Amino acid sequence: MSQRPRGRGRPSFQAEHRDEDRGADPEAPSTSRAAGGASQGARRSQAAPAPGPRTQKQLELKVAELVQFLLIKDQKKIPIKRLDIVKHVMGDYRDIFPDLLKLAAERLQYVFGYKLVELEPKSNTYILINTLEPVEEDAEVRGDQGTPTTGLLMIVLGLIFMKGNSVKETEVWDFLRRLGVYPTKRHLVFGDPKKLITEDFVRQRYLEYRRIPHTDPVDYELQWGPRTSLETSKMKVLKFVAKVHNQDPKDWPAQYCEALAEEEGRARPGPSAAAPSS
Repeated sequence: MSQRPRGRGRPSFQAEHRDEDRGADPEAPSTSRAAGGASQGARRSQAAPAPGPRTQKQLELKVAELVQFLLIKDQKKIPIKRLDIVKHVMGDYRDIFPDLLKLAAERLQYVFGYKLVELEPKSNTYILINTLEPVEEDAEVRGDQGTPTTGLLMIVLGLIFMKGNSVKETEVWDFLRRLGVYPTKRHLVFGDPKKLITEDFVRQRYLEYRRIPHTDPVDYELQWGPRTSLETSKMKVLKFVAKVHNQDPKDWPAQYCEALAEEEGRARPGPSAAAPSS
């Protein structure tokens, strides 16, 4: 079993959905305006209470909502105003807007292949840039496949590795839903995510997709395919996971040792061929 990271940061790929196990968390506060000016005036006449602590699940839902908003607005290629983000997405989360925007920017870059850029300094206006050509530092970590689907593939490869080199399909979708990616909904960047993961990546031999015997309802598992082992490594995938979560690969000791052992095995020369007899 994988171990929890020692460092602080966002939840790791191997983290279980503890919120669901304990019961339903309160939903993220609604961003819609209250109906009726009288009720608004009554609330304004009172001192607004300080927002209470948000659960990790609430923060993840809000970041996913922000990412979806930015992707949708970018389709028109019109600069996105901070005022519109605050008005339509932030709601009761305005006090932590900079933190949420930073998390959304990281997710856009490493999962979807887009970089969030402020159009001009202090303009509070943003655009998304398609980073199909990763900078040299990130090319090794991302695998440098040159398509927006690379981020999704790396996410799935990371889940598989962090879960002990095999993961149930239901667990994959449980995690991807937190990123705003659903098996039954067409995605702005990935198209049909279920087909991409369970058919396209499998046909390309990046993933193995097998039915788990004796499961009711029927469930499937995902493992690394042979092409993945040729094109990347456990250490590269672990570095990707660590970078997404702003942590160090050594924060996952078990996975780090496994990846290091693989690196050492690859570096070790194979048995030399026997000298030909004279």
